[in-house]
Amino acid sequence: MAFSSLFSRLRSCSKPIYRNLRTSNFQRPHIPSSLTEPVTCSRKGQGTIPSWVASLIPLALAVSAGSLALQSQNYPSRCLNDAPLSDPKSVKTGGKGSTDYVVKGSLRKVPPELIEELKGICQDNMTMDEDERYVHGKPQNSFHKAVNIPDVVVYPRSEEEVSKIVKSCNMHKVPIVPYGGATSIEGHTLSPYGGVCIDMTLMNRVKALHVEDMDVVVEPGIGWMELNEYLESYGLFFPLDPGPGATIGGMCATRCSGSLAVRYGTMRDNVINLKVVLADGEVMKTASRARKSAAGYDLTRLLIGSEGTLGVITEITLRLQKLPQSSVVAMCNFPTIKDAADVAIATMHSGIQVSRVELLDEVQIRAINLANDKKLPEIPTLMFEFVGTEAYAREQTQIVQKIASEHNGSDFVFAEDPEEKKELWKIRKEALWACFAMKPKFEAMITDVCVPLSHLAELISRSKQELNASPLTCTVIAHAGDGNFHVVVLFDPTKEEQRREAERLNHFMVHTALSMEGTCTGEHGVGTGKMKYLEKELGIENLRTMKRIKDALDPNNIMNPGKLIPPHICF
Repeated sequence: MAFSSLFSRLRSCSKPIYRNLRTSNFQRPHIPSSLTEPVTCSRKGQGTIPSWVASLIPLALAVSAGSLALQSQNYPSRCLNDAPLSDPKSVKTGGKGSTDYVVKGSLRKVPPELIEELKGICQDNMTMDEDERYVHGKPQNSFHKAVNIPDVVVYPRSEEEVSKIVKSCNMHKVPIVPYGGATSIEGHTLSPYGGVCIDMTLMNRVKALHVEDMDVVVEPGIGWMELNEYLESYGLFFPLDPGPGATIGGMCATRCSGSLAVRYGTMRDNVINLKVVLADGEVMKTASRARKSAAGYDLTRLLIGSEGTLGVITEITLRLQKLPQSSVVAMCNFPTIKDAADVAIATMHSGIQVSRVELLDEVQIRAINLANDKKLPEIPTLMFEFVGTEAYAREQTQIVQKIASEHNGSDFVFAEDPEEKKELWKIRKEALWACFAMKPKFEAMITDVCVPLSHLAELISRSKQELNASPLTCTVIAHAGDGNFHVVVLFDPTKEEQRREAERLNHFMVHTALSMEGTCTGEHGVGTGKMKYLEKELGIENLRTMKRIKDALDPNNIMNPGKLIPPHICF
């Protein structure tokens, strides 16, 4: 198939179809006049490592036992991960075997003294406006909902302000929820207990760029897309590419990755150090700027993926990569999804250092055609990117073309022109929004299983059989080079039976992946939505260890409570 023909079809709809994305984090939010109104509100509907951390962790059991004795008059059990902030009887969401998607929690009035302290710290950069609080408490693209919203939203401009905010909240035992680009989909930024939402998007500066060292120091509110725009003129880029609108702080908190992870790794592989505000307001720096270090506990990796439950990230030092000299983007069609998965696996086994290997099933291609008025063949499709010198990228392309032909591949096309490559990758980047365009009034449950590469073809094949038998519209989008695939399950939110069917499909894929030594979440994180699977995946001993760390660093449980650690875990 001539590429010029395909390219002309791709160009037939150049208008992007992103909807309601927060693609820029540089605009200061409007602060409503309601800030000056009385404090009553409607409840509708990181420095050197402090010495106490080193001494406290070995004593976590003893401290927790003492804490239990002191609190036993008010709280019957420490088994619930949010006991200090809620009624244990009402908090069961996310526990072992739970199927609830509405995150329950109890509210208590935020002390007026705290409101006054926050006004003194943030000045005009805070709000109690109900519309603004609702936006921060109800993430649009999350399958999970919460019965409550934050009582206050603050917009700090500096690490010092974050430290003061957290210290005040800890003193008053009021929960806090860090907030970034609002692109997470597992309920990470829900506020089931109200409290203070710390919106980090005003902290969006590049603090230092070390071109010779190929690293950059940034604040958490900067988006990865904005960062790469800044770095382009220096011939550098940051090689992780999650959803548009994601911020670096949120990417660290969820340990995200993206389509480039097959070559460059995930967030844990690309962060050199962090500065973090701990629950008592102290600022801790996790490591030096050296590319490698064997000095002490790896606190950087402990914080990456902690989802705001251990601290608030205020500064990140990132590894950078040189922009590739040349790249080729290729696309190939297959009669079955198993054929496509087999080629992805064979490509990885060949030793070729691919930059991307993405798989889209026939339903996803149909959605792209409908959304963009394209005429792509509606069959399973693989997309590749090869980088290096011009000769090396072409050589890789020819090898993969041969592999594809041995697995029933057809219509192998490739592009080297920058505009043509951009048009090809737009297919993948707009895949989710094409689904919503296909069913504009529907919601989506997005799965995130990942398995060892040798099990990928079997997992996708078994999942497709289940998806094809379901009455719901389901599309498959996979990072096929590292065994991670997503299913977008579209359902009518007004029909409970469709919501339950979406949950059933998710359960099927998660438990199938776990039976293959895989994971319930390859890159989206746990939040509230994946807690119920953690005991089966990690074991009770693992979860008890996480609980001890959480209680040692956050004894008042103010840091994003009700997330990550299942509520039935105790020790």
